[in-house]
Amino acid sequence: MARDVFTKENFEKLDQVIQKYKGKPGALMPVLTEAQKIFGCVAIEIQKKISEELNIPLAEIYGVATFYSQFSLQPKGEYVIGVCLGTACYVKGAQDIIDKLAKELNVEVGKTTEDGKFTLVATRCIGACGLAPVLTVNEDVYGKLTADDVDGILAKYR
Repeated sequence: MARDVFTKENFEKLDQVIQKYKGKPGALMPVLTEAQKIFGCVAIEIQKKISEELNIPLAEIYGVATFYSQFSLQPKGEYVIGVCLGTACYVKGAQDIIDKLAKELNVEVGKTTEDGKFTLVATRCIGACGLAPVLTVNEDVYGKLTADDVDGILAKYR
């Protein structure tokens, strides 16, 4: 991946966050949330550091990190493309859209392109069923799509 998020500076930022919450009840969630912001993920190296510093078992941290969808165990790309595979979107062709994106980006669903620019994810219903099928690129929402729309959308972010 083109950008290294596991820098000394980022671990120093994490140290500051840990010190801020150390010894306080319920410290794990805010520390994980801040770690996610700093690194873009809560990879196992980050979890180990949090475990050691907060004296919380690694298994507990891993359980929390994998339970809540806002946490990712791997760094995500600059642009996270989410294709809704909820019922309405799926019935209206979302699978064709995700297949085209995977082919165009040369990446598997759930993975990040080698240059670190795009992460492709399949999402559950995002509550925009009237626009089905829907995809998001970070905070941008695109609806009523076909696979033919993929190239034009990708061009905006390349």
